[in-house]
Amino acid sequence: MVKVKTFSSQLRIFHVKEELDALDKSVNDFIEENKIEKVISVSDSSTANADGSTMGLIRVVAYE
Repeated sequence: MVKVKTFSSQLRIFHVKEELDALDKSVNDFIEENKIEKVISVSDSSTANADGSTMGLIRVVAYE
């Protein structure tokens, strides 16, 4: 059965690299802790505020 897990991260100017590393770590930890053997898809989408600036990232992982 296919399952989906969503992760999110706020992106702050001058801290994006650290925040992306933390997001990667949380996804990898989730995969390891739940002993997931098959990842079907990983997709990222950015979120924007009222003036159009990127303010966050949503990562969706589909797995079995």
